[in-house]
Amino acid sequence: MEALLSTDTLWQACLWLVIGFVLLVKGADFFVDGSSSVAKMLKVPSLIIGLTIVAMGTSLPECSVSVTAALAHNNELAIANAVGSNIINLMVVCGVCAVLCPMAVQKSMLLREYPLSVGAAVLLLIFGLTGWTVGHVEGAILLVIFVAFLVWMVRSALNARKNGGDAAAEADEPKTLPIWQCILFIIGGAAAIVFGGDRVVDAASSIAIRFGMSQNLVGLTIVALGTSLPELVTSAVAARKKEVDMALGNVVGSNIFNILMVLGISGAISPMSFTGENAVDIIVLMVFSAIVWVFCWPKKQLARWGGAAMLLMYAAYVVYICMR
Repeated sequence: MEALLSTDTLWQACLWLVIGFVLLVKGADFFVDGSSSVAKMLKVPSLIIGLTIVAMGTSLPECSVSVTAALAHNNELAIANAVGSNIINLMVVCGVCAVLCPMAVQKSMLLREYPLSVGAAVLLLIFGLTGWTVGHVEGAILLVIFVAFLVWMVRSALNARKNGGDAAAEADEPKTLPIWQCILFIIGGAAAIVFGGDRVVDAASSIAIRFGMSQNLVGLTIVALGTSLPELVTSAVAARKKEVDMALGNVVGSNIFNILMVLGISGAISPMSFTGENAVDIIVLMVFSAIVWVFCWPKKQLARWGGAAMLLMYAAYVVYICMR
């Protein structure tokens, strides 16, 4: 225990935390680029690439951290990281993008995918409160729903493409990478994600012990923010390019992946204990989701004032979780 409290160990933990975050972000970036190029080579529609490979790629950091935490029996960190990432994706990522440029929101998104993301949170809350654990069975159920969601998205994308598609968008697609570079990006990106996730979990646990912080608090703040950086960077770039109509869809899709895929895999590997704080945080996520839906519905747009309000609400939430 004394070794954990030494100054050298603290600085090493902080250094590994930064290195882990960098590996997570760049690993996910390379993985998505390589996978997208392979998909284009195989003539997979661009819409499907965005709904599956890209969304899954931006969720890989959360998946790596939560699965590593589950294997290490840091169960509070696994659930807190996924829920915390969803809150950050919704309130911070969308909030920042809306402040940069008002976000157009598709009506179909508010009626289909958005309620599904809230429903996934509700299901996780029910599983947790039922037995105060998310175990093998619950994890398997989440994964089955995740697979059904993917099938639904692929079929919807193919139908949309048949009925009009986006041929103009295809003409503007960047050239694919050479096959050797795709393989290098996929393998190297996946390795960086796994190694980075392991370093983040270990470093975050060490810092939590040093300062007497709970695993839940670390997962909700430090780790959740780090693993949400891919979504933040991607959405911010989209906002700057005025392509904001897809920003909310990317966040909603990532949030669905985080609960159904990330926690599904984690629960299937190792049962995760569920705490009262986890329940409160999921309820907060549901309330925030309802508020954002109300912001978007009247004009099918998330205005700058709405984004600013979301950032303020998240700041208040951070103060709350630090004081509880």
